[in-house]
Amino acid sequence: MILVKKCVISSEGNEVTEASKMSNLSGGKNETDLPNQSEVVLCQDLNGRLEGVGSAVVCDYTFHNDGQSGEVSQLCTRDSDGISGLNADPAAITKSAKCESGMTLEDMYNARYNFDEDDDDSDWEPSEKQIEVRKWFCVNCTMVNVEDVGNCEVCGEHRESGILRHGFFASPYLPAEDVNQDELPVTENSEDCRRSSLSSSTAVGFDERMLLHTEVVMKSHPHPERPDRLRAIAASLARAGIFPGKCYSIPAREITREELQMVHSVENIEAVDITKRMLASYFTPDTYANEHSACAARLAAGLCADLASAIYSGRVKNGFALVRPPGHHAGVKQAMGFCLHNNAAIAASAAEAAGAKKVLIVDWDVHHGNGTQEIFERSKSVLYISLHRHEGTGAADEVGSMGAEGYCVNIPWSRGGVSDNDYILAFEQVVLPIALDFNPDFTIISAGFDAARGDPLGCCDVTPAGYASMTQMLSVLSGGKLLVILEGGYNLRSISSSATAVIKMNFWPTLETNFTKLHSKWGSYAFLDARKQSRKRRRTGLPIWWRWGRKRWLYRILAKQLRAKSYCNYS
Repeated sequence: MILVKKCVISSEGNEVTEASKMSNLSGGKNETDLPNQSEVVLCQDLNGRLEGVGSAVVCDYTFHNDGQSGEVSQLCTRDSDGISGLNADPAAITKSAKCESGMTLEDMYNARYNFDEDDDDSDWEPSEKQIEVRKWFCVNCTMVNVEDVGNCEVCGEHRESGILRHGFFASPYLPAEDVNQDELPVTENSEDCRRSSLSSSTAVGFDERMLLHTEVVMKSHPHPERPDRLRAIAASLARAGIFPGKCYSIPAREITREELQMVHSVENIEAVDITKRMLASYFTPDTYANEHSACAARLAAGLCADLASAIYSGRVKNGFALVRPPGHHAGVKQAMGFCLHNNAAIAASAAEAAGAKKVLIVDWDVHHGNGTQEIFERSKSVLYISLHRHEGTGAADEVGSMGAEGYCVNIPWSRGGVSDNDYILAFEQVVLPIALDFNPDFTIISAGFDAARGDPLGCCDVTPAGYASMTQMLSVLSGGKLLVILEGGYNLRSISSSATAVIKMNFWPTLETNFTKLHSKWGSYAFLDARKQSRKRRRTGLPIWWRWGRKRWLYRILAKQLRAKSYCNYS
């Protein structure tokens, strides 16, 4: 043991002299056991903590070096939480004896002390070993979880969920092998599927090559726009007996360059096409591409174009484009927001080429389709209506330009958490009256399901029943010529259940809605209100549905739903 010669503690002018015995750093060995080594003992707080602020501790260190003894007095400042550090000011350090080697205390400690591997020095320097925390990513929502957690702490999905095999019919709380097969729908056999496909009036566009579009290098966690989105929807449709089964599958093809040029500039087309020669590339920090992405984007666009042509020509009644990458953020020149080519815009162009004079695009993706708006902002033949969270673009006063004012309608939510009631009310009071007056020849839904309950990006609360209701409302337009195109949606359980609910609406017309009442109410009311408009307003050239009650009903719905009156200043 080593005896500390002197420790003077001063606090508020009081002095206390103590002598304390402390263990040697070498493991408790006596001084005589290490005749040629320096020994240093730091004065420790004898009472644990000192009361008061601004107290000081004067510590004398005893050291031995080759038989020479000496003392070093050093001032340690203390606050209310303990010693904050040594005062390195030379004026605060005095030496009562000089060490012949001229070494500092730190030099003596670092150079002369040799510790065995079994010595416990954890109090002196932290361990250099890093503890590896094992983690796993949720297949449903991509969120990260620690190894010892069996269910995702964000969405509750089991880490071995069978959602990619059974779709949303799989239990979220049990692994795939524990699924009760008796509770799953029975898929029709191939002969029945072929027979019902020939008589089906609904077409589905899908090609497995679109699954090859994926991010090559994973960053902090898997990219939300991932191939599993299509796998989960396809598994759900198969288990429900819808596809394959009741739907007609159209053959896939890549869109031609000439068809792309009807929507996009050469700059966009070549930028996407050049990715075929790259293992990995990015258009924006969140918009990736690999060597298969250009093909996937062309297949998605080609499926949407062919579905639009088939539906408008009457070969099929309606259709669902189960495609990726999504498209509504892709503008004339640039790819962005996970989107490479604008599938909805290409479908609208194909419908016009097939003979449609007026095309309606309703975009209920939780993010604004800025690309679609840019492409058609000067067009009076395509009416674009978007319901979305307002996060930059898509303000209510963005109404079109260059003579096409009123043909762009934005319904921006000022907050998250919007639910079925919010969307249904917006449909009843804004979307349907405008759509009825526009009277489109062809209707397209940019169906992003990221406003669905549980989506990690949308943070809203729309249910599959809500999406089915909105689909049913729109399906009576255009003589039922409706094309639904998949956009966003990043919770696999939400997106697969919502997509299945939307497609089911095409098979059970007995699921009635109150659309007839809405039509009789809003149709007559709209034209009655229009007749009250002044002749001056009629001469403005704006469509009736835009002129009709714009200061009254639009103000009311937006002020009530969005709580943002500033969006409604159209005067």
